[in-house]
Amino acid sequence: MPGRTAVPLDDIDRQILSRLLKDGRVSVRALAEDVHISRANAYTRIGRLVAEDVITGFTAQLNPQRAGLGTSAYVTLTIEQNAWRDISRELRDMPYVEHVVLLTGDFDVLVLVRAPDNLALRRVVLENIQAVPGVRSTRTWLVFDEVRGRGANWTA
Repeated sequence: MPGRTAVPLDDIDRQILSRLLKDGRVSVRALAEDVHISRANAYTRIGRLVAEDVITGFTAQLNPQRAGLGTSAYVTLTIEQNAWRDISRELRDMPYVEHVVLLTGDFDVLVLVRAPDNLALRRVVLENIQAVPGVRSTRTWLVFDEVRGRGANWTA
């Protein structure tokens, strides 16, 4: 929600987040033991973190190449003013589109596309993204390699 402030998190909440980010499949029992709280307390805290949208889901992390998505690209879009809501709705449901963000700067939107090959990427960009009403232009940047960053330090 616009203007919503961060949820207050204590040290235990941060430890829970750190542990879940390392392994989202950890059992609540093991999690509770790791952060030295009861299972009931762990369930309550995880439930609160989910209810307050601090945790928005539990997912698996894929190796795109091993999963058959050997071509990745960032696609920048220039869009018509006030078209973001409609464009983001269409992009969100488009096959191979993994991440969509609204930006400031030279481009309006950044889209991460992971496709099986260059032909599929070409179809996504030229036939799908460029066909969305309100998209003025696109520019595609192929990804040669990538590494995951460390992210926030939740236990500090």
